[in-house]
Amino acid sequence: MYQILKLKDRVRVPPELFTSDIKESIDAAIKKDYEGVLSKKQGFFISLISIENIGEGSILPGDGAVYYDVSFEILAYKPELQEIVEGEVTEITEFGCFVNMGPIAGLSHISQVMDDFVSYSKTGSLQGKKSKKSIKVGDLVRARIVAVSLKTLQTSKIGLTMRQPGLGKIEWIIEEMEKRASEKKAVKKNE
Repeated sequence: MYQILKLKDRVRVPPELFTSDIKESIDAAIKKDYEGVLSKKQGFFISLISIENIGEGSILPGDGAVYYDVSFEILAYKPELQEIVEGEVTEITEFGCFVNMGPIAGLSHISQVMDDFVSYSKTGSLQGKKSKKSIKVGDLVRARIVAVSLKTLQTSKIGLTMRQPGLGKIEWIIEEMEKRASEKKAVKKNE
């Protein structure tokens, strides 16, 4: 889930940033320390939104930097169990497909791609045996998060499923909605 967090921290502004405006220097220091960082509790820090308050600066002996107590807002993404997400398929493997959801990718295991026997094609796609539906790199999909492990940025894992109504390749969802709409129309016509 994306959220805007209000944080307070003591921000270190190194001497090389002293030539800039103080707000610009603090902005650069926060972006360097936070953006792209994973917090197990708060998720992935994506982008600084605004600096709310800058306290008095202080210098610590032996360090040429100035430290400021700063309040700021930052955009973060923390994947939540059962959350519905949309993303782009970035890789197809023999064991499933990877879906880029913005700041992180998730894996939909081959058994969770669709309600069908799914096989891996050497052409780089996953295909259902009976339905003949296929997923390839570049396809847009909707999935539900079924597993979350946020240990480190490199070892984070998100498990996805697309085996429920309203989930899967976006084209499949649209086709299913159109099919239901035409069935409802036919029922109303016969009444």
